[in-house]
Amino acid sequence: MPEKYFADIVIKKEKLSDDSNVFVAHCTNLGIASQGTTTEEAIKNIKEAIELYLEEQPEKYSELNISTEPSLFSVIEISQNAKIANSLRQGTDKSIG
Repeated sequence: MPEKYFADIVIKKEKLSDDSNVFVAHCTNLGIASQGTTTEEAIKNIKEAIELYLEEQPEKYSELNISTEPSLFSVIEISQNAKIANSLRQGTDKSIG
């Protein structure tokens, strides 16, 4: 049975210059990106891009995860501490001279 390879993909919603949205899919393992008008289309397109890339450079399979399970991915919320933000702002307001 062939080994299973897993590519880590990050999808980010971005706004184009005409104010339309696009979903950009980035394969963090291989440095490949693709896009689509929906997340499903972005996933389909990045998978196709990865397959074509690996067809041309099969040695790059070593950069993918070989596992029985895909990587765990999570999103966390980060809050900026107001006290730190104020001190940083004050530091940039100082004139040089």
